[in-house]
Amino acid sequence: MKTRKVDIAILGAGTAGLAAYRAAREHTENLVIIDGGPLGTTCARVGCMPSKLLIAAAEAAHASQHTHKFGVTNTETIVDDVAVLERVRSERDRFTGFVTESIDEFPSEHVVRAYATFVDDQTLQLSNGDQIQADKIVIATGSRPTHPPILDGAGSRLINNEEIFEFEKLPKKIAVFGPGVIGLELGQALHRLGVQIKMFGVGGALGPLRDPVVKDYALTNFSKEFYLDTNVRVESIKELEHGVLIDYHHMERGQLQESFDYVLAATGRRPNVDKLDLQNTSLALTERGMPEFDAWTMQCLGKSNEKSHIFIAGDVNNDRPLLHEAADEGKIAGKNAAFYPQGVRAGLRRAPIGVVFSDPQIATVGLSLDGVKSRCEECYAVGEVSFENQGRSRVMGINKGLLRVYGEQGTGLFLGAEMIGPRAEHIAHLLSWAVQQRMTVSQMLDMPFYHPVVEEGVRTALRDLNAKLNIGPAVIAHCLDCGPGG
Repeated sequence: MKTRKVDIAILGAGTAGLAAYRAAREHTENLVIIDGGPLGTTCARVGCMPSKLLIAAAEAAHASQHTHKFGVTNTETIVDDVAVLERVRSERDRFTGFVTESIDEFPSEHVVRAYATFVDDQTLQLSNGDQIQADKIVIATGSRPTHPPILDGAGSRLINNEEIFEFEKLPKKIAVFGPGVIGLELGQALHRLGVQIKMFGVGGALGPLRDPVVKDYALTNFSKEFYLDTNVRVESIKELEHGVLIDYHHMERGQLQESFDYVLAATGRRPNVDKLDLQNTSLALTERGMPEFDAWTMQCLGKSNEKSHIFIAGDVNNDRPLLHEAADEGKIAGKNAAFYPQGVRAGLRRAPIGVVFSDPQIATVGLSLDGVKSRCEECYAVGEVSFENQGRSRVMGINKGLLRVYGEQGTGLFLGAEMIGPRAEHIAHLLSWAVQQRMTVSQMLDMPFYHPVVEEGVRTALRDLNAKLNIGPAVIAHCLDCGPGG
């Protein structure tokens, strides 16, 4: 057994780990990045990029089948699923190749291809038999798909969102469990590529939506395209010789038994902390074994609430599981690890933004409606716009959608938004910039809006919101008296 001493050890070579490595390396060359799994980041290998490749093919197929509204007739659309999946994997491999090539450029002594567990606060046992003694450690081990026990009944016919891209051909019929971000994106894409799907959820959740008005609109529209039950009652799931039999309660036809080729579990992800032996450290852990940490510095806390030399970043902390957030967190963690114990500082945390690449797209920005109510109690207003009659949206035949925007009484501060509708991925960026710059609704309305563009719908919603806001010191004073945050 070899023992090596380093200033900083980074566990995980995903987005957060690589960002931590680069930030830490600006201050020391005595560091290692440790990863025993496949390289290439979750986003590039099995997440963002292959899913968007599948979605792009689905959008092309769907668009070719819906040209009649423009007076254009397309006689036949043929989906070559083998070719679709070949392109997904080919382009996916290209994206992961960029990541692995960058790692290959690191000094060889900086990269350790092994898994690590904690022996104590500063000792890491490697799966290759060696040990690392590290003054500071960054945990960036990411997450993995998880599913509820009832889905185990599908046996070998149970697949997750990471495995679907390895299929040579698409199955004919799939039951999708989990109408969250991943389930909506993949489920709708599979449907548009010719796969028969039924999508099931529990508890009524739909994507990241929290505004009941937007969620109801989304549920109505998605349900018109494919079967979607966000609160299903499943009695049993059983693997058959060539498929899966599901006994469930149908929304209209009562109790049914239906067979599917596969069950796709899109039911969330689990932080990869359970195999690190964190119980051997002095870290404060939650009931689920998660380290307590400061979301501004990424610094973990000890059992007596003391500041630790261990930092945590990316999906593994289960805070903001998005690539750009993982990159920011990794940078913060790596820099603070380098400067610990002196100079640990809060890093830049950007305004919340989330996008679901469904059709219509879904976007969330800033505070959710629940967050607005928690901040302002009753001292807020909501503006909205439907995109069904919005000019440019109707011109392009994509006029399905609803945007709701939130503002604070007294100050007129723009707080956040939820949206389902056309070009939501772009509109979300404009609105998130406004949140981060702490703009008022009035200031946002002073910005230019070209004609005719979909963004004119944003102006309509902001005008509606502005008309409902009461601005001024007297209103602010009243809100301070009645609300926790003013």
